[in-house]
Amino acid sequence: MNEHREGRLRTRWRRAARTAVAAAAAVGITVLAIGLTAGAATAGTSSAGRTPDASLAAGPVSRVAAGNLHTCVIRTDDALWCWGNNFYGQLGDGTTTERTAPVRIGDATTWARIDASISTTCAVRTDGTLWCWGSNHNGQLGDGTTTKRSSPVRIGDGTTWASVSTAANHTCAVQTTGTLWCWGSNRHGQLGTGVTPYLATAPLQVGTGTTWASVTTGYAHTCAIRTDRTLWCWGSSSDGQLGLGIRDYRATPTQVGTATTWTGVTAGYVHTCAVRADGTLWCWGENGYGQVGGGVGFQTTPLQVGTATTWARVETGVDSSCATRTDGSLWCWGNNASGQLGDGTTTHRSTPTQVGGATTWTDSLAASYHACAMRTDGSLWCWGDNSFGQLGDGTTTPRPTPAPVALAG
Repeated sequence: MNEHREGRLRTRWRRAARTAVAAAAAVGITVLAIGLTAGAATAGTSSAGRTPDASLAAGPVSRVAAGNLHTCVIRTDDALWCWGNNFYGQLGDGTTTERTAPVRIGDATTWARIDASISTTCAVRTDGTLWCWGSNHNGQLGDGTTTKRSSPVRIGDGTTWASVSTAANHTCAVQTTGTLWCWGSNRHGQLGTGVTPYLATAPLQVGTGTTWASVTTGYAHTCAIRTDRTLWCWGSSSDGQLGLGIRDYRATPTQVGTATTWTGVTAGYVHTCAVRADGTLWCWGENGYGQVGGGVGFQTTPLQVGTATTWARVETGVDSSCATRTDGSLWCWGNNASGQLGDGTTTHRSTPTQVGGATTWTDSLAASYHACAMRTDGSLWCWGDNSFGQLGDGTTTPRPTPAPVALAG
């Protein structure tokens, strides 16, 4: 991979994101308010301008995923709800209609895990089956085609899928057998299968290992943790996002350092963050908005964020990061142009900044140009960009601080 191609990576991604937004706006998508609780708008009734109060924050929610312009959650009854931009069918409701408030996806109450990217969504059911929907131009749905889907499509016939992570152009998932699988674009070696194939429309096993525990996908890179708590990354490292001390690429999994204490990792657009068992937080990669949480310029190896040893979980967005601490507090940093840091401003932050004063945040959070997080009472709160209703409050008004999302009871 030459430096010229690497240098164009960010430009391509920005262009793709802008194209998706422009295309959705061009078709004049109808804005609906669907599935709000009593006291809010009923199905088909516009609730533009209405701000839900905390009493409407129905739950409880167990999982949340944020794409660039859409949001999906799984409730504790295992039902799936999505809202926001739907130009590629990424909400999964069988339409391409924008939703500014939550809409239930099908009748199934068997959803267990969920993840979302620019315009693709994937989820695992309680029976271990894997389903994906939305954009599929690079085969990232894994159904053997490049056809977009507006409803969930089952991927293969396996019943041992444990978790899934989907990105702009590729998707990876771990099975209960400890095997790792990836599919979609392999332009930067992000599938981990070597330099071939260039594109895979169905899952390919990454090596022969059976000790993979979790996986996360960035724009063109992938990282995963093994059961021995070692960390491995591969794909593009244009800005050091692999943490290997290079600005090149790796087409197969390569260990990051020698530590055996990694407990969680998350890949953003071109940066990566992870937590260790001692409660320390580490980030690396592109740092133009301060999303690494320290240092100056890009970081090609893991950089400890501050000195705190109470970090519980971290989630990266496009150019921002959010993390929870063991005391239940929530912190965000990086790009804040859309208010996605939740601190009431649009000021970029180069170090973690606390989101309000609440200490009831859980480890279930998601970040993009908007962010969402759960509290201990099961309520869901979102903030940031709301251009396509991705905050789920029935409006398209951005919010620089967390506000509750109302789901039907």
